[in-house]
Amino acid sequence: MDKWQCTICGYIYDPETGDSENDIETGTSFEDLPDEWVCPECGAPKDLFVKL
Repeated sequence: MDKWQCTICGYIYDPETGDSENDIETGTSFEDLPDEWVCPECGAPKDLFVKL
């Protein structure tokens, strides 16, 4: 699965680790994140992430 990086703060979403702060389980691809999910570091929306 691909990793995605926030273009605002540089946070990297890694599906292998998920996002425990927002109850996103490990193995959840970026495409499967809820539409309302935002960067846990800066609050940027999904459309401000780029695929690495």
